[in-house]
This record gives sequence, structure tokens and C-alpha cells, in this order.
Amino acid sequence: MDSQTKDMLEKGGIGVDSLLERCMGNEALMLRLLKKFPADASFAKLCEAMEKGDDAAAVEASHTLKGVAGNLSLGVLFPLLEKQVHSLRAGDRAAAQALMPDIESAHAAALRAVEGLA
Repeated sequence: MDSQTKDMLEKGGIGVDSLLERCMGNEALMLRLLKKFPADASFAKLCEAMEKGDDAAAVEASHTLKGVAGNLSLGVLFPLLEKQVHSLRAGDRAAAQALMPDIESAHAAALRAVEGLA
């Protein structure tokens, strides 16, 4: 991977070295996994659940997206979702909702970076 691509991904909040290690050094696998990120529906489900006030669906969507973020080394998004899942499970919907702007921003940055791979 060239340094420009690596920089683009890292600016999007993706821990390239960590993800490459998780992929056992297989860059093609890493890129293939990243390119699947835009198709993941968890973020849309999270937004919809939060908008509707469906806390059970929000926990499920946030937890699923947290797993995706962890697996793809999305180092900015993952800790935000970790906090959100904890808040939702504790019944603190206001705290979970307060995290949405940062989650939306981190998700958008990762999405832009991955879409830049095309």
C-alpha cells in the first residue's frame, strides 16, 4: 500500500497497521474487508432506532456497529460506540443520544476514506 492511501485511511480513523496485523499481513484481504464497510446497514439501523426511541433496536444496532468498527480497526468510531452501548444498556438514552453527532462524524470520515479506495 502506498503512503498516500495509508494516510487517507488513517485520516478516516482507520488503524491501518492494526487492521493489517489482524489480517495477518494480507493487504488484499484488508482492502477487501474495508470495501465491504459501506454496505453495512448497522449505522442506518442505529440512526432509525435512535430517532424512533427504540432502545432495544438501538442497543442491537450500536453493538453490531461496534463489532464492525472493532474488526476494521476504526479507532475513532469504536470507543464512541462502546460508550453508547454502555449508556443504552444503563438506560441513559440522553447520554447515548448525545454521542450521535460524534458517531455520525466518525462514521462519515471512515466511509469517505474507504470510498476513496475505489
